[in-house]
Amino acid sequence: MDIFVLILAVGIFVGFFVQTILGFGGALVALPILLFAMPVPEAIAYISIFYVFSSLYLMRKEWEYIDKNLLKKMTVSSLIGVAIGVILLSFAKPLLLKKALGLFIILYVVYKLKANTSFRLSNSFQFVFSLLGGFFSGLFSTGGPLYVVVVNASTPSVHTFRATMFGILALVTFARIPLLIAGGILHIEQFKYTLMTLPFFAMSLFLGKWVYKVINKEFLSKMIMLILLLSGIVLLIK
Repeated sequence: MDIFVLILAVGIFVGFFVQTILGFGGALVALPILLFAMPVPEAIAYISIFYVFSSLYLMRKEWEYIDKNLLKKMTVSSLIGVAIGVILLSFAKPLLLKKALGLFIILYVVYKLKANTSFRLSNSFQFVFSLLGGFFSGLFSTGGPLYVVVVNASTPSVHTFRATMFGILALVTFARIPLLIAGGILHIEQFKYTLMTLPFFAMSLFLGKWVYKVINKEFLSKMIMLILLLSGIVLLIK
């Protein structure tokens, strides 16, 4: 196994292990690891391929728990955002936007921990955050934290939150794939390395599902905030 495949396998395993437990964070965790072996667009392409696989599996498992009304509200703005993000990824290197996202995530976590209370977003704010979530999903596959803001403020339990996150991330993934192909970012050569990495990916889903079943849900809620904070710091300094 050469170093490229090893880094790809480690990044995908760790990223989707976290994704399966929390409902988000796969790209945020995998991306910094993959960047040791490849440029941003190629890393986004690999993450997108594995998001398709995980979405098909996890959506089937969690469908009954998804808040489908909320998912419908987020669909149009998310799809618009994904299209804009992929176009920008094809023609630019907007690293400043990546750092801005990191700063926003950190400020959100600090506010959430300081307030220590639940709140609801208006329809207008749901639209804006979903648009930005789609935008950063198309650009860096890192729109999850923005969706966390919307879904966390609108769902009654960790289980519903997690399942709904699977739903919205599946939506943006299926929208992103044809746009990445059209932009020349996703191509057939990448599928060869994808097949080599599949055993590590399958192991991440199996172990992540097992950990989710045994983990304390209050601890899981705290882990969501911790992963958000760490991902914000990584985006800000990377």
